[in-house]
Amino acid sequence: MRFDHPSVLCRELALGELDVALVSSFEYLRHPVYSVVDGVAIASNGAVYSVVLAHPGALEDLHEVIVDPASETSVNLLRCLLSKRGCFPRFVASGALSATRGQLFIGDQAIRFREQVDERIEILDLGADWKAQTGLPFVYALWLVRPGYPDRENLAQALRAIAHANLVNLNPLLAEQPESRRAFCEFYFRDCLRFSFAKEEKQGFQEFAKQCATQKLLPSVPPPPALI
Repeated sequence: MRFDHPSVLCRELALGELDVALVSSFEYLRHPVYSVVDGVAIASNGAVYSVVLAHPGALEDLHEVIVDPASETSVNLLRCLLSKRGCFPRFVASGALSATRGQLFIGDQAIRFREQVDERIEILDLGADWKAQTGLPFVYALWLVRPGYPDRENLAQALRAIAHANLVNLNPLLAEQPESRRAFCEFYFRDCLRFSFAKEEKQGFQEFAKQCATQKLLPSVPPPPALI
């Protein structure tokens, strides 16, 4: 699952070609013109498993980190986390893992990497590190509704109803997975991911906004989102 590769969806949302989209939470921070569907998100309250920094050497020795620049939420989260540790590596688009070069892995790529990783390579789980640093959940993606959409309340209610139904039906969905993957899917969807946007998630989201502004990733802290 890839949470935050927002370029196509964000462009279509900005152009009015989409009324609503589940996109990178940083997209709202960068363009706080959207309404946000209350109550639903993709988040974690601790280890997320699928957003990780792999580093063969010590974190303080990192000179570079390989990233996908389109994954803005995770890239900017990593900037914030490393800066709190006094680490300021250059972010680059390509290269090989080395004692001074790490790599950010996201989604399925991160899951596959963790299944095959050499035990000599250290893994920093960004969700776990955020929780350790702030005591708060981290929000990776939100439902954003374009300005001027005329039926926002009914749309938001429908999305919350779908989210609730999906969680209620999680057991049969997990039972359909191949037996070899069932235990992992159970762990991932129940223990790693969190699908609410409640008080704690909102606090975590606002803390991310503050840290992004401190790191000059935003010109200022945007206002709390308009919720529907």
